[in-house]
Amino acid sequence: MTDAEIAARALALLDLTDLTDHADAAGLAALCAKAVAPPVPVAAICIWPRFVAQARSLLGAGPVRIATVVNFPAGADEAAAVVDDTRIALAAGADEIDLVLPWRVFLTGDSESAAAMVARVREASRGKTLKVILETGEYPDLVKVRAASELAIVHGADFIKTSTGKTAHSASLPAARTMLEVIANAGRPVGLKPSGGIRSLADATGYLDLADAIMGPGWATAKTFRFGASGLHQVLIEAMTGGKTERADGPY
Repeated sequence: MTDAEIAARALALLDLTDLTDHADAAGLAALCAKAVAPPVPVAAICIWPRFVAQARSLLGAGPVRIATVVNFPAGADEAAAVVDDTRIALAAGADEIDLVLPWRVFLTGDSESAAAMVARVREASRGKTLKVILETGEYPDLVKVRAASELAIVHGADFIKTSTGKTAHSASLPAARTMLEVIANAGRPVGLKPSGGIRSLADATGYLDLADAIMGPGWATAKTFRFGASGLHQVLIEAMTGGKTERADGPY
């Protein structure tokens, strides 16, 4: 495939994201406009819960889905509050919930509490897409990444997602490989969302090539694969139009 073809493929798999501290209503309107702009709409936008109702009024019943975050970014909220936040977001019009796994608790060995969080949010979001953010860049090894992936899937995740993008270390190809290996053995459809630190066409290509190698070349669709990246949209547009796609400095 040419760079332009790869960029077009990646663009249709993008969760166009604004989870910055300075996000506002005007920025949300601009994000929604960008999400549906030519050459193709992105898969979804991912925004703070307080903007879900506005996004729904702007996007209507169009092709771009609305994702929002709960237990974000630290993964340390009380389960009851997270469930309430989930229900409120869904009532406002969210299609997808990106839940941060209580990963610090999980890494201390308390798998039961982490599993209970996923299960409760799964129950509250029946009929909607649940992505569970593992925060893999903070794990000591891939053994833990595998165990967290298995836990999230067993308790109802539709997608497993690498990272919040709010820590020093975000997505990595080794973590994504481990997650895809777990997905391949899940026994039901589960998607992957690499997120955080994905800034260039080369980055995106690496993850798509990995998915193709492990899951097959037809597997990565918007129903099974997403990119979470704030800056990737413009890079992909430039690649499709012959612009430059130089990688920005920052963590991989």
